[in-house]
Amino acid sequence: MALHFATIWEAAADHAPQREAVICDGVSRRWGDYEDRAARLAAMFEAAGLGPGSKVGIYLHNSIEYLESQFAAFKIGGCPINVNYRYKADELVYLLNNSDAEAVVFQGSYAMRIWEIRERLPNIKLFVQVDDGSAEVLLDFATAYESLQREAPLARRAQPEDGVYMLYTGGTTGMPKGVMYPATGFSAGMLGIAAAAHEVAPPTDVAGYQTFLDAIETAPRSLPACPMMHGTGMWLGCMTTHAQAGTVVATSKLGLDAHRLWQLVQMHQVNEMVIVGDAFARPLLQALEEARDAGEPYRPAALKQLVSSGVMWSAEIKAGLLEHLDVALIDIMGSSEGGMGMSVTSREAKADTAKFQLNEGVKVFTEDDREVEPGSGVMGMIGTTGLVPIGYYKDDSKSAATFREIDGVRYSFPGDFATVEADGSITLLGRGSACINTAGEKVFPEEVEEALKRHPAVRDTLVVGQPDERFGERIVAVVAATDDGALAEDALLDFAREQLASYKIPRQVCLVPEVRRAPNGKADYKWAKAVAAEAAKR
Repeated sequence: MALHFATIWEAAADHAPQREAVICDGVSRRWGDYEDRAARLAAMFEAAGLGPGSKVGIYLHNSIEYLESQFAAFKIGGCPINVNYRYKADELVYLLNNSDAEAVVFQGSYAMRIWEIRERLPNIKLFVQVDDGSAEVLLDFATAYESLQREAPLARRAQPEDGVYMLYTGGTTGMPKGVMYPATGFSAGMLGIAAAAHEVAPPTDVAGYQTFLDAIETAPRSLPACPMMHGTGMWLGCMTTHAQAGTVVATSKLGLDAHRLWQLVQMHQVNEMVIVGDAFARPLLQALEEARDAGEPYRPAALKQLVSSGVMWSAEIKAGLLEHLDVALIDIMGSSEGGMGMSVTSREAKADTAKFQLNEGVKVFTEDDREVEPGSGVMGMIGTTGLVPIGYYKDDSKSAATFREIDGVRYSFPGDFATVEADGSITLLGRGSACINTAGEKVFPEEVEEALKRHPAVRDTLVVGQPDERFGERIVAVVAATDDGALAEDALLDFAREQLASYKIPRQVCLVPEVRRAPNGKADYKWAKAVAAEAAKR
């Protein structure tokens, strides 16, 4: 039987039925119950006409129901679709229709939005409403989530070898796109990450998987601090943990409450927390400092590592965390389209911001597909090998541009640019789609943001380009100051000049109360551009 998510998690439930699989908001679901409930929900899906290849939209906050719905979708040979809970009506309609979703499991607090768009979703056969304690009533066309209890568990089955797993990107460079992977291949990839953590060979069949679980002395307990609807939270925070029959600890509360996260880490003996760069690490560091100063420091004794991916994690913030925590800080360079490299920082081993060791098979290429020579200073685009996606769902042209062959090897080019250092490591410059072209020079916003964030009065910043008659584009920094920081524009720019070439210095600084980011911590450059454009009018 193929190593598919459904079969892996079913085997995990058999291996440790009494172990906690998910803990959220005071509710615990043991592996045996977790698998049973997913099987009953899967039976509900199948009764509505869903089957192999069917897509199930999951429109939920972090929750036990999120993971049960995903498990149930896999059990029918289907594909869960991550739905951004911040989307408005038109965005939801686009995503659910583009993905060909046939069912949607939604948060009760979003019932009125589902009611608003129902007639625009002709493919949906089943609406499942989760009672989240909100004041919303059960929609008359929806099925209550807990009615799964009345279903007989769907019998386990062999999963299709040609099944597809898909994750929708956040749409930062256009409309959201479904990145397709072979489901069995992606399952094997998550198992590979889990096996690497124990320094053993990854299992290749169900019997080998049981042997692998037997060899794990202590199952991991992971807390995804970021949303499960994004790849970092789901892949690193949930899937790799469940691949080890471990426990996922979560909170459904929206917004980043750093003190709450540290309390959960202590309460549930979490040994791995998954975050997204400085957007999470900075508040977490502040909470550690506040607790220490109050004479009640957090003592996360079980915590072994913090893992981040998707957004810059600066060396300064890492150093601050290590003053409080004797852990490994694992900074993963990757995207929905593939993993690229890693940087590990600890008290014994420091690492520079944006400097990574490449994964095996990952290379940096120039625009004419020549491999960049180490130490040359030449900028190139990162290409990843290994588990390269099948393509973007229903978008052949973008698939051809992103996933292509060089010298007979298929690469994924997510759009990240870097230089290759003499020792073979790389320095990440940023995503090409956000690159600013000013007077013929290319400037990557992340580099400028990193420099500005070193100023003690800067809490957060985003850097964008704005049209300019003379330079083509001028650089604008949208900046939020620290609570007690008096921030003068001239002083900030003088500070930046000490670190950056003159053409990279912002021509304008827009002070804002808060820099807007997505729930996963990623930059909202569309908002920042609008702020900069409005400032230009004034």
